[in-house]
Amino acid sequence: MPKAALYNAEGTQVGDLDLRDDVFGVPVKKSLLHQAVVRHLANQRRGTAATKKRGEVRGGGRKPWRQKGTGRARVGSIRSPLWRGGGIIFGPKPRNYLQSLPRKMRRLAVKSALSARAQAGDLVVIEDFRLEAPKTREVVRLLNALGIRERALFVTEAPDPLLERATRNLPEVRLAPAGQLNPYEILGADKVVLTKNALTRVGEVLADAEAPGSGY
Repeated sequence: MPKAALYNAEGTQVGDLDLRDDVFGVPVKKSLLHQAVVRHLANQRRGTAATKKRGEVRGGGRKPWRQKGTGRARVGSIRSPLWRGGGIIFGPKPRNYLQSLPRKMRRLAVKSALSARAQAGDLVVIEDFRLEAPKTREVVRLLNALGIRERALFVTEAPDPLLERATRNLPEVRLAPAGQLNPYEILGADKVVLTKNALTRVGEVLADAEAPGSGY
């Protein structure tokens, strides 16, 4: 059974916590993780890049000079792709980069990413961490107490506006609710920090039984 270190809100280790085998102890499927990460990055693309072809560029309706007798190269339009200001050959056009992935594969990819982090010892669980005000120094104090100097992913049970504001100006810290985890964020962090309630919620969402409204 996989385990994770359990810390209190002061950053002191108070024991170890057993993790669910069906969520944090599944075989790591690298090919599925690759597919899920590629899908995530592709879905971030806006697909709005656009260029104009020869027929879409303004002007060029008249032949600039006669075909023969000038000593110059023959040309039919100043909007030829060979000319500056002309059309673009094989340029990008608006397109949809969205990729789909079956729900079970998405859930399994998240499980694989969490299992990989658990196997590497990069999962940290804290009993509870609540902010009375959006103070960045409180988050920094906790990270320093936990010995985290790298990129960290905070996983909370539900969206936390105060914590989100407190971590907004920490470029190495990302925040994600338990119901919106994705392999890209999990694998991109050096440490994954979960609250105890978030850990329970992750288990409920990713359990082998169907979880309606899980978002995965």
